Amino acid sequence: MKRFIFQLLAVVAAVAIAAAAVADEQAGEVTLDPEEAAKHFPTRGYSPYADRGFPTQALWGDTHLHTANSPDAFAFGNRLGPEEAYRFARGEAVTASAGLRAQLSRPLDWLVVADHGVAMGVMLELYNGNPSLLQDEQMKRWHLMMHESPETGVAAAMEIISAGSQGDLPEAALDPVITRTVWNDYIEVADRFNDPGRFTALIGYEWTSLIEGNNLHRVLIFRGDRSTAGQIQPFTFAHSPDPEDLWEFMQSYEDRTGDFVLAIPHNGNLSNGMMFMPETISGKRFDRDYAETRARWEPVYEITQIKGDGEAHPYLSPNDEFAGYELWDKGNLDLSQAKTDDMLQYEYAREALKNGLALEAKLGVNPFKLGVIGSTDSHTSLATAAEENFFGKHTGKEPNAHRGEVPVLSSPSGEVMGWEQVSSGLAAAWATENTREAIWDAFDRREVYGTTGPRILVRFWGGWEFEAGDAMSRLPAETGYAKGVPMGGDLRSAPAGKAPTFLVGAVKDPYSGNLDRIQIIKGWLDGNGDTQEKVYDVVWSDANSRQMGADGKLPPVGNTVDVENAIWTNTIGDPELITMWEDPDFDPSQPAFYYARVIEIPTPRWTAYDALRFGIEMDPEVPMVTQERAYTSPIWYTP
Repeated sequence: MKRFIFQLLAVVAAVAIAAAAVADEQAGEVTLDPEEAAKHFPTRGYSPYADRGFPTQALWGDTHLHTANSPDAFAFGNRLGPEEAYRFARGEAVTASAGLRAQLSRPLDWLVVADHGVAMGVMLELYNGNPSLLQDEQMKRWHLMMHESPETGVAAAMEIISAGSQGDLPEAALDPVITRTVWNDYIEVADRFNDPGRFTALIGYEWTSLIEGNNLHRVLIFRGDRSTAGQIQPFTFAHSPDPEDLWEFMQSYEDRTGDFVLAIPHNGNLSNGMMFMPETISGKRFDRDYAETRARWEPVYEITQIKGDGEAHPYLSPNDEFAGYELWDKGNLDLSQAKTDDMLQYEYAREALKNGLALEAKLGVNPFKLGVIGSTDSHTSLATAAEENFFGKHTGKEPNAHRGEVPVLSSPSGEVMGWEQVSSGLAAAWATENTREAIWDAFDRREVYGTTGPRILVRFWGGWEFEAGDAMSRLPAETGYAKGVPMGGDLRSAPAGKAPTFLVGAVKDPYSGNLDRIQIIKGWLDGNGDTQEKVYDVVWSDANSRQMGADGKLPPVGNTVDVENAIWTNTIGDPELITMWEDPDFDPSQPAFYYARVIEIPTPRWTAYDALRFGIEMDPEVPMVTQERAYTSPIWYTP
C-alpha cells in the first residue's frame, strides 16, 4: 500500500510539473528547470522503439531464381518470365508452367531474378523462330525439336544444357544484339517492380562457370538501378570461366558507374573440390593480393539450396550428428566425375571457414571470410522453399505423381533422383529498411543468414561483456549492439583474462515446427597450425525433461510426425530459445570463428506431402521427415 501511495504521489507531482510547464508555455515562456525535469521524465525518450540506429527486421528473400530467360529453364518448359516471378514473390497467385496454380503462404520482402547471363533470353527467341538464330543449323535443329513433341523438346533441352555447360553453344546463341535487348528489358522490369519500403527487386544475374563439369557458379547482385546496370552487358563464362576475370569485370563496373556489386558463390558441393581449393584456376597458390580480392568481392556464400546442403559433411565432421543433412555428394554438377573423399575439404562451408583461418595465418588476409545465406536456385520462376509448397528444380519437376522417381541428374557414373531435391532455402537480411541499398549493405557487411525454408528469426551477437541476465530481455538487440558485434562481425581485441561471450536467440516460424536446440559451432587454428572444430549445444527445448548426457550428447527431441497424413504436433520443442554462452575452451592466442545453427523438431518432408496428395507410396529409401534449420553468418576472433 505504501509503495502504491508513493507511486501515486510521483504521478501527481509529474502532472503538476507538466501542467505548470504548459501554463508557462501558454504565457509565452517555458520555465521548467532541466534538472527538475530530469528527475521526472526519461532522458532518452520513453519509447524503446524510437530512433533506433540498428537493424530491427529480418527481411526475407531469394537471391537465386531463374525464369524463362535462362536457357535451361526455358528448354525444360518454363514459360514464366521475370514479371511472373516478381508477382509471385510479392504474394500474388500465378499459374505455373505445368498448369497448376501456385501462391506463397506469405509474400517475400525482396527477390533477385538471377537468370544465366550467357544466352539470356535466347531460347525464347529460338522457340519463336528468330530468323538470325535459325541461320545456324544447330539452332534450327533445336527449334524444330522444341516444336515436334514434348519428348523431343526435352531432348533438345538436354543438348542445349550440355552445350552450355561445356561452353559449346553456337555463336548465334551469344548474339550481342539479342543479349542487349533482353538485358535492357530485364533490368527495366526489375525497376518497375521495385517498390521501396514494400518490396525490393534487386538487379542480378548468374555467372555460370563450369570447368569440366565442376560448379564454380556465382550470382552477381547490383546495388543500384538500371541507370547503372544498363551501362554494361552481363559478363559470362563465354568471356571467361575464371573467377579472377569476373572480379576484374566487377571492378571495371564500379569504376565506370560509381555503383557497387558483389558476388555470391554457390554449390561448392558440386565443384569436386574446386570451389574452395587453396590455389587459383591457373594452378597458382594463393597470395595476399588474391586473398584480398576474393574477400572483397565475395562476402557471402549460399550454404543451402535445392541441389543440396553445403554446411558440413560427416566425413569432415564425424562428431557432428547433424552434419549429414540433405547431401548431394555423388559427383560434380553434371556427374561426369565421381566424388572422392579428398575433394570434400574444399567444398563445404565449415571447412572453408576453417581453411580461411589457416590461409590468413600465412597470407595476412582471410580469402574465405564468408557470411552465409540460403536461396532456391529454382528454374520454375517460383521462389518456393516450404515443404508443403515445393515446386521443384524445373518445370519437369513441378508437382506430379512421378517427380520423385525420375532422375534430376543422370550419367554413366551415377544419378541423382527427383526425391533428392531439397526444398531449400531462404535468405534473411537484417536491414534498416526494405530498399535495395539497405539489403545490399546487409549482404556486404555479412549481417545475413540462411534457412532451409522456414522463416526462423535468429539473432547472434558476440562480445566480452554479455551476462546471463541479458538473455532475459524481450528487446535483446539493444543490449546486443551495445555490448557486442552482430553476425558477420569481428570481435574487438580480447581483454586480459576474458573469454568471448555470445548472446543468441531464435523464434520459431509460426507456420513451421517448434525449435529443438541452438548450437554454436566453433572453428579455430591450434598452436600447431592445424584447424579444429567443436559443436556446442548451448540452449535446448524441453529443458526440464531433457538433460545433457554424461557423454556430452543431448538426447533427441523426439518425433511427432504422422507420415501417412503429413502432419505433426508442436507438443515437443519450444517456440523460442535464447541464452548467453561463454566459450569454455578459449585460447586468446588462437584465431577462431563462431556461428549459430538452429534446429527445428522433426516435420514432414516434401516427399510426405507428395505421397499424401498423389496417393502414392514412396520407396523405403526416400526420407519422409526432415529437421529444418537456420545457419547464421559467423563472428570472427583474430588475436
